Parts: sequence; structure tokens; C-alpha cells
Amino acid sequence: MDERKQSPIFARTSDFIIWLLDHTEKFPKSERFRMGKRIEDSVFSFYELLIEATRSTKRKRQLLIQADVELEKLRLYVRMSQQRRLTSLPQYRFAAGVLIEIGKLLGGWLKTVPEI
Repeated sequence: MDERKQSPIFARTSDFIIWLLDHTEKFPKSERFRMGKRIEDSVFSFYELLIEATRSTKRKRQLLIQADVELEKLRLYVRMSQQRRLTSLPQYRFAAGVLIEIGKLLGGWLKTVPEI
């Protein structure tokens, strides 16, 4: 089954990944391999954890908690990119808004998974 049909979190994250890749591609070369790589690695790790959570029954809650930690790292990296002026204020506001939305979707999903 296609992950995008399972939950809006997949569609929103996928769209955000495309935007983020286009954005980090425009970083200066020195920052592409420093800040850009961290941002990209973090967003891909987040998405991979979501996929793993859909495939696992025993570890679902643990994987979603790990995804939440990865999302927090991503928030930090995006904020740092704005502080280093690699991201404009309007771009930062857009990214922060999407990350808040994704966080709410993740929190909602986490609430449906029983604690073991």
C-alpha cells in the first residue's frame, strides 16, 4: 500500500522534502556539505522512520518517538540555517509552519499507538 494513502503525514512530509531539497541546493557550496547535508539527512531519516513505523507492530511507538526526536533535530537545523542567513525569514516561516503541522500529525498518530 502506498504510504501517501495511509496518512496525510506522508504526503505533507514528501512535499516538504521536495521543497527542502530545492532550498538546500541553493546554499553556498561550503554550506551545502555542512548545513545542507545535516538538514537533508535529518528529513530523510524522519521519513524512513515513518515508513518503518507503518511496517512494524511491536516497535511502532518506539519508532514514532525516534521520528519525533529526528523532527526536533530538523527544527534546530532549519532554525540555524535562518540564523546563518542561508534561509530568508519568509522561507523560515514557511518551513517552521510545515514542521509544526507535521509535528501535530505525528503527535496525533502517536496518541493512537498504545503504550506497551
